[in-house]
Parts: sequence; structure tokens; C-alpha cells
Amino acid sequence: MSMSLRDQLLAAGLGSKKQARQAENQQKQQQHQQAKNRQLREEQEKRAAEARAKAQAEKAARDADLNRKRQENQDRKERWAQIKQLIEQHRLPKPESEEYFNFIDRGKVRRIVADNALREKLIAGTVVIARCEGKYDLVLPEIAERIRERDERAVVKLNAEEGKPAEDDPYKDYVVPDDLMW
Repeated sequence: MSMSLRDQLLAAGLGSKKQARQAENQQKQQQHQQAKNRQLREEQEKRAAEARAKAQAEKAARDADLNRKRQENQDRKERWAQIKQLIEQHRLPKPESEEYFNFIDRGKVRRIVADNALREKLIAGTVVIARCEGKYDLVLPEIAERIRERDERAVVKLNAEEGKPAEDDPYKDYVVPDDLMW
């Protein structure tokens, strides 16, 4: 049977048993330290990989959210461009008059130039007020419906919606005339 190098050196008298034990202990410590270092390195690499994966997932989520917001913004701009084009192509001419038709838009009383014939059409709902870029224009109800499909806020007044009072309104029996001049 072959002897280990340590046993051969001890047999030759080049080292003592104490030195052999110290060398063996030192070798075990080195192996233990190497294993510990390897385990620490593996844990650090694992944590770094997890951190990279988490960062990539967060970046992907941010990018997806940003892309969604950009797409929504672009869609909104396209809808408003379509609304502006519809209003510009189908607006009714404003009459030359010193009389105004008052209406409520977003909680404020607004007014638009309207003679008696136009006022009657607005009251009857055969002409509708549409808003685009802070200006008010008159359009036909068919055009107003097409505008409303794109954005409901662009159509200011559809008379059919306002004609019926609420069920619990205590003043529902009292009709306010639309032909009052303010």
C-alpha cells in the first residue's frame, strides 16, 4: 500500500507529528475558509442577480406605465384634433345680432351670440353648442353626437337631456320659460 506524502516525510524524519498536525489543521482551515468565501461569493452573486432582476422588473413596469401614459396622451390629442376638425367643417354661421343666448358650462354662465330664430333652435334642440379650445360653436345634433362619441365634455348643451326635471325636484311642477331675456 502506498503511503501519503505526510507519512513518507514522517518516516524519513523530515517532520514531526506536531508539525504534521499543524499542517493538517492549517490545511483544514484553508479549505474551510475557501468554502466560506465561495459561499459568501455565491450569496453575493445571488443577491446581485436578484437586485438586477428586481431593477429590470421595476424599469419594465415604469416603461410600460410611461408608454401607456404616452399612448393615452396621444389618443386624447387625436380625439381632440378630430373634434376640432368636425367643428370647423360643420359649424353653423353665427348670426349678426346683439342678442345673446345664455347657458351653463362647467358651473359658469356663458353666452353665445344668437338671434330669436337661433334661440328657438337651441331651445328645441335642433342646434347644439359644442366647445373646442375654449371657444363655443353651433353644430347640428348629428355632428354633436359624433363629437360626443369622441369626448362627452366637448358637447355643452343637448336640450333633450335638460328637458326632464329630476323625480325628487320640489320645483318640477314649475316650468322656467326659456325665452326670458337676461
